[in-house]
Amino acid sequence: MPENDQPMWPSSDEDRSSSGARKTTPMSLPDPPPSPPGESGVPKVTGSQAPKGSWFAPNVAPEPVPGLNVPAEEPPPSPPPAKQDLADRLGSREPKPAPEAGTEYIRAEQPPAESTQFIEVKQPEPTPVVPVERNVWTAEQQEHREEPQQQWREELQLWREEQQRREEQLKRADAQRREEPQRPEEPQQPWAQRIELRENRGGDRPAEPGDRRPGLPPEPPRGVVPSASAGSLARPQRIEPDGQRFDAEATVGIERPTQFPAAFQQQPQSRTEPRPEQQPPSEPPPAAEAPPAGEPPKKRRKGKLIALVVVVLLLLAGGGVAAAMPKVSNRLGLPWAPNAPKGDSPEPGAATRQLQGPNNAGQAPTANGVKSVLASAAGNGALGQLTGSVIDPVTGTVLWDRGSGTPVTPASTTKVLTSAAALLSLDHNLRLSTKIVQGADPGTVVLVGGGDTTITNLPLGTDSPLYPGAAHVDDLVAQVKKAAPGVKKVQVDLTLFKGATTAPGWEAGDAPSTYATQMAPVMADGGRISPKDNNSQRTANAGSALASSIASKLGASPGGQATAAKDAKVLGEVKSAPLTELVSDLMVLSDDVLAEAIARQVALANGEEASYAGGAKATVKVLKDHGFDVSGVELSDGSGISSLNRIPARLLTQLLAAAAAPEGKNPGTGKLRPVLAGLPVAGGSGTLADKRFDTPASQAGRGWVRAKTGTLTGVNTLAGLVLDQDGRVLVFAFMSNGSDTDPGRDAIDVLATSLRKCGCA
Repeated sequence: MPENDQPMWPSSDEDRSSSGARKTTPMSLPDPPPSPPGESGVPKVTGSQAPKGSWFAPNVAPEPVPGLNVPAEEPPPSPPPAKQDLADRLGSREPKPAPEAGTEYIRAEQPPAESTQFIEVKQPEPTPVVPVERNVWTAEQQEHREEPQQQWREELQLWREEQQRREEQLKRADAQRREEPQRPEEPQQPWAQRIELRENRGGDRPAEPGDRRPGLPPEPPRGVVPSASAGSLARPQRIEPDGQRFDAEATVGIERPTQFPAAFQQQPQSRTEPRPEQQPPSEPPPAAEAPPAGEPPKKRRKGKLIALVVVVLLLLAGGGVAAAMPKVSNRLGLPWAPNAPKGDSPEPGAATRQLQGPNNAGQAPTANGVKSVLASAAGNGALGQLTGSVIDPVTGTVLWDRGSGTPVTPASTTKVLTSAAALLSLDHNLRLSTKIVQGADPGTVVLVGGGDTTITNLPLGTDSPLYPGAAHVDDLVAQVKKAAPGVKKVQVDLTLFKGATTAPGWEAGDAPSTYATQMAPVMADGGRISPKDNNSQRTANAGSALASSIASKLGASPGGQATAAKDAKVLGEVKSAPLTELVSDLMVLSDDVLAEAIARQVALANGEEASYAGGAKATVKVLKDHGFDVSGVELSDGSGISSLNRIPARLLTQLLAAAAAPEGKNPGTGKLRPVLAGLPVAGGSGTLADKRFDTPASQAGRGWVRAKTGTLTGVNTLAGLVLDQDGRVLVFAFMSNGSDTDPGRDAIDVLATSLRKCGCA
């Protein structure tokens, strides 16, 4: 049929099968001839059986329609039975026609030595191959195709339910057999033709009906393709020794049709297999080998024991390695420790915690005694022109004198005069201030120097090794950032110090150098490039350099020098350590820059100009006002760099004797005492730590001599105090002019050491 699969009866003998008309005009028809008895009243429409010339025989051959009057596809070659069964399993073929007559028998053979058995299916005669018509419909045919017959659907459902009931019976039978006691297996007999395997369990006793294996499932309804898991005879099966049957896995590589009616799709079937722990063992273990209930297996317990032993051994090995280390063995005091005592511990001895001062009540030293011990050392030609003085500070008696009234170049012993004048005229708690104030223009600030040259560039939390307790530049910057954010320009006010930046008598290379630079009322780390190195090169114009550094930290630009208004708003301020600590620092380090800054503070406190000349004038004035003989004193600076300075040895011993005198004897003693604290210790600190008191003739003075050094070209001076063998304090000042540096310095160290060896009573 070309366009319509619905047959229509024509209204006449005219052939209209190809017209495609769906409606005809009803007309009367002659009565059909009577049908013979037993036959249908509808004539046969098969073209081969229609009478010639009848209207049932079409004039035009009908158009072949796949699946209706011609096969849907070419019949494939006859496949082997196994493949045909697999195709049935996949549901890709029509149900096989039932045998014409008789019953089909199958012979199943069980291999004697295999535990897994397979059924071999044999056909008595070749089965004809039935072409499979796939229900693949076009879109137009899908609209007009008839629904599948309801009858075969019901038969298929009934057949599946029957198979499900039989599978449940098989499971119950298997469960009952597993619960029965095990019996020795006998050689199995060949299987019956209907797969009814009878087992002879008891020897001569025939198998009971209950012992029989279940028979084959009933044949599915005619025209119905059985499911792949329905236990069909046409599929191979695997039989386990305990009687369970499973489908043979032989579907690898066979594609499953994607477009097929849902009724024939293979449904997943659950296959019940006994778990390994549920399968009964072939032989029960001996009763003696079975572990008691609740007791873990021996292997596991043995493994735990081995692991525990390994852990213990590792701990012991680690402890042994640690104990062998020197630090650990020393800490624990083990016998093999490197620091273990080689003998018995000594008996504890009495210790006195009190420091003993000089013996002021004993026999006083005499001039003859001091003269005798200094005679040899004072005659050394390396000393050049030697002047000096030795005084007993308790009595104020001069014990030795050589030209002590003659003014000579003092070098750095000038700092003794500067420090004494500062302590006598200034508050000992004075702290030098450094400020940043609001400038004349918006966004401009001014760094105002107050005379502190010890402020450090080291970060906050890091104390300066040269100036303990010094202020930090970062602290000052942080205050300004908080008080005036957005600073654009930083200027510096250096107007506090007046006059020249270098003193008369300084050489061209003195500023900047490793010991001095141009004086300014503010600079960081004394102008040093390296804040921690006392011998570091100093920065030229250190005041302006500090202003530029602060500008960089504030994200601003340097604005040069300016004078801040007296009432300008203070944005940040930091202060130095107290005066007493500053004096100690300048004495220990022989710091020339700090000494000049302190001399200017003396000048300001005494109404003089803060300059080299003002500082020198104020220093002499203060000493004179406090009763000291300043005859012959000439000062050009406060540090001693100037070669124009002149100081007699007598003034040096008078100042030191006043500082070392007993309490209450001299009115200036209390104020001058900090001078002694800043004196370097021979062989131990400051300028006496390096290459001093290291010759055999001077080593006895190490630790006992405390003195301020002074060195220039051709000048070696030393002024301080020493404790002699009788425990008496002796104050001295030795000044050598016209001597070479190293020989003259060593010769002066021997002089001080001679006083240490003195028992001068």
